[in-house]
Amino acid sequence: MTEQIKTPETTNKTEEVKAKPPKKEKPPALEDKPFTEFMELHFNPTLKTALEKQGLKNVELDFKKAKIPITGFESNPECWQVLGNLENRQFALYFLDENINGQKAFSCTIDGEKPSTLESFMIDERKASLDLMVLFALKRLNGQKWLARN
Repeated sequence: MTEQIKTPETTNKTEEVKAKPPKKEKPPALEDKPFTEFMELHFNPTLKTALEKQGLKNVELDFKKAKIPITGFESNPECWQVLGNLENRQFALYFLDENINGQKAFSCTIDGEKPSTLESFMIDERKASLDLMVLFALKRLNGQKWLARN
């Protein structure tokens, strides 16, 4: 049986291995932030920038908790909404569960009229991300032909 002899060189190497600092933890993902913080600090500014890149001017986005202004939904509780005003065209993204991964809906109107239809929004997506939410909003507005004429 051979006995391992510790020399100053092997002892220092062992201490160096033990003395490594712990790995830095990753900051939480944007989407893991509290709902209102994520929406106000990340989603709205990113959506506004994306709409302006599409050539829209005077883009106004508001984020507030309110009733859904569609006939038949008057008795529903208030929910968080992103209200977009693109000159004479208005749209709303509704967050029914106060969670970006929860139920979402969309409505739109022209000239400030009361919207008549509430449509589901991002229903097939299990996990929402900032980029995905902005992409879906742009796709939906493009479906209205508000971004590019087909």
